[in-house]
Amino acid sequence: MFKPLVSTLLLFLVIIAYGQVEEGNPPEGMVLIPGGTFMMGSDHGQAIAAPKHPVTLHGFYMDVREVTNKEYQEYCLATGYKHPEFWGLGLYKSGPDYPDHPVVGVSQFDATQYAEWAGKRLPTEAEWEYAARAGLEDISYPYGENEDHTRSRFNDPEVEKGPVKTGSYPPNGYGLFDMSGNAWEWVSDWFSESYYSESPEQNPAGTSMGTFRVFRGGGWHSGAGCTTVHRRNGLPPHWVDIAGGFRCVKELSKQ
Repeated sequence: MFKPLVSTLLLFLVIIAYGQVEEGNPPEGMVLIPGGTFMMGSDHGQAIAAPKHPVTLHGFYMDVREVTNKEYQEYCLATGYKHPEFWGLGLYKSGPDYPDHPVVGVSQFDATQYAEWAGKRLPTEAEWEYAARAGLEDISYPYGENEDHTRSRFNDPEVEKGPVKTGSYPPNGYGLFDMSGNAWEWVSDWFSESYYSESPEQNPAGTSMGTFRVFRGGGWHSGAGCTTVHRRNGLPPHWVDIAGGFRCVKELSKQ
């Protein structure tokens, strides 16, 4: 007679345990993104961003800001790795004269190498969108439904060419800066137009192979529509761009 009660209690404890995350302070420059379930994608836009579907993720840490020129230079000096495209030319705020601007001109391979050196990794596409939404479902931008130049750096003829310093605009609900605009960000997934129709619900990580890698968030020269939280794009992993950057994540168990 007690079996239903015991089963219910066990289920309740499992739900609580799944929602919990490890205690302790996040690594420097990162913030805790708690695990949870959200509706990924959009049924009102790109066909490749549909269908809107539920995704459940474990918690993780994410860089509060996009990786900066200063941080990437430290990596290059420590490892002998090549500096990114456009470095030190004064173009697009790239190089040591702009330490607090997001590094651009890096390929997905470059970003992956940096993340491994830093003891981190690139986010999955699902982790990136979940973090960008910060618990808000019916939005197009991390800050709300409508585009706003006071909240994000995207194509604006009134602003000097190039990105701005990371953190120049207000953060989203998770305390993350520049999840829309400034530098678009590489993620770890291979790109597939049909993936949303076949994606697993638990911690999806993309297809096992492909031709393009996914990037998210749009950049300083992107139109507003390219900077939405659900916009998907893909490019060859060796591609470099004047607005192409990244940020990293870290597993909770690997502090």
